[in-house]
Amino acid sequence: MSRRRKLKHHPSHERWLVSYADFITLLFAFFVVLYASSQVDQRKVGKLALAIQVAFQEMGIFQASTSQVPLDLREPMPFSPVQTVENASRNANLGQMVSRPHGALGGGNENGDLAQLQAELETALASEIQRKEIAMRREPDGLIISLREVGFFESGSAQMKAGSQSAFDRIAAMLRQRDYRLRIEGHTDNVPIHNAQFSSNWELSTARATEIVRLLIVRDGFDAARLSAAGYAEYHPIATNRSATGRAMNRRVDIVILGHGGPDKPLPDAPPSPSQPLPVAANKLPS
Repeated sequence: MSRRRKLKHHPSHERWLVSYADFITLLFAFFVVLYASSQVDQRKVGKLALAIQVAFQEMGIFQASTSQVPLDLREPMPFSPVQTVENASRNANLGQMVSRPHGALGGGNENGDLAQLQAELETALASEIQRKEIAMRREPDGLIISLREVGFFESGSAQMKAGSQSAFDRIAAMLRQRDYRLRIEGHTDNVPIHNAQFSSNWELSTARATEIVRLLIVRDGFDAARLSAAGYAEYHPIATNRSATGRAMNRRVDIVILGHGGPDKPLPDAPPSPSQPLPVAANKLPS
């Protein structure tokens, strides 16, 4: 009988293709994951970061933030400006809630009262708001009533218009019924000023703020301990200075209704320590 010829099996030299295909598949998956991670909605991430920051500061876990809060939360807010941009003394208090919590989740009643106050003011000032002479908004510091220059001041002047006294009296009457502390802030646009009264926007913004404080004390009988005045010139805009509309919005006096026990709490009557300089951002008018 003839023997069957055994077939010789030649070794395969193409097994590397299997490993190579596995490697290419994993590499493709890796780059897909990287691409997906790079497409995070920065607007939502920014809002989440700000919400977490404010929540922890409200509970007293973190110190007050010196980060710059974006002017418009509808715009994307990358992490880097939120975490690293240092601002002036006003932003040292941004991120603080209207008041320190009484308990783990305190401050709810106060926020509710501010919301009710805002609704009442919007009703009482409906015509001025419609004419864009007054605007209101909520910020971490509290409720802000913006008295715009177009309705309350002549250009380059710190004297309130006679025609705006009625609206101002309505605001004062409603604020007098509550014991919130008030910080009056003067703001301008970035157009330089130099007239017989004021040589800079710093002087104009401060003069307008102190004029409002004077009226609240002299005309409306407010306790001077509730009030403080500050001038910020053009350095805290709420709109762009590149358009006439934006500059008109920036020329304003803000009445900031602060929460109880929050920023600007009056200090006891004691001389300041030599190692602690007097504040320069807010100057209280003597009673």
